Parts: sequence; C-alpha cells; structure tokens
Amino acid sequence: MNFPVINTVATGQNINRMRIEAGMAVRDKQDVFGFTTPQAIYKWIHGAAMPTIDNMVILAAMFDVTVDEIIAVDTVDVKCG
Repeated sequence: MNFPVINTVATGQNINRMRIEAGMAVRDKQDVFGFTTPQAIYKWIHGAAMPTIDNMVILAAMFDVTVDEIIAVDTVDVKCG
C-alpha cells in the first residue's frame, strides 16, 4: 500500500527557491515570523525541520502560492499485515 510522506529536503528547497524568486533575504523572513535568530528558517531550507502549519500558511501568503505548492510529497510503499 502506498502512503504519502513529506519530503522535508525538497520542501526546504521549495521554500528557498520561492524566497529567492520573491527577492527576500532570510533575515526578511526572520522578521516576519518574529524569530530572534534565523536558525529555524535555515533548518526549514535545509530540510532539518518543517514549519508549523500556521507558519506554512504564512509562507504561502508571503509567496502568493498554496501550501500544496510548498510541500513536496513522496509516496512510500508500506506492507500491511
């Protein structure tokens, strides 16, 4: 049976690509989210962590895309039983 899984590295690449296309620096996004350091954003970009749902919605609004356009989904074959 195939199940969807989020590809965190590809999602991070999407976030970074959209950030660059929007002409935004990481520090610009840091300010929007009220983070004191940019580490969380760098973790998103490198696929080490995912934004929370509310932060994902903010990213989608910032980039004028849907959340589905940011999140990269793969499928994994899982054996049941």
